[in-house]
Amino acid sequence: MNSKEKAKLICETLLSKKAYDVIKIDVSEQTILADYFIIASGKSSPQVKALAEYAMDAVEKAGGEVRRKEGMAEARWVVVDFGDVILHVFHDETRLFYNLERLWAKSDNIEKFSE
Repeated sequence: MNSKEKAKLICETLLSKKAYDVIKIDVSEQTILADYFIIASGKSSPQVKALAEYAMDAVEKAGGEVRRKEGMAEARWVVVDFGDVILHVFHDETRLFYNLERLWAKSDNIEKFSE
């Protein structure tokens, strides 16, 4: 599965599990870390953790791998590295504080997902 397909699968999985404010940012021109950053929010720490777990399960079932994950214990900001796609799942206040969109998004590299 290529990075675009993986990013779409992650976004769709997050939406189906009630994540909100899900965005995909194409960072392939800005960094060698990944092709896409996906940013999503949950309303509580248990939901943030569950959203990250659902995304990991979906990618693994599709043949992808989880290279690394951080933040699962506190679940205020969980980062999951899928290699070419990096997922950031935030608790509300934490997302507002770090505002990753401001750092990486331009007018032509962001896509918002909603039901």
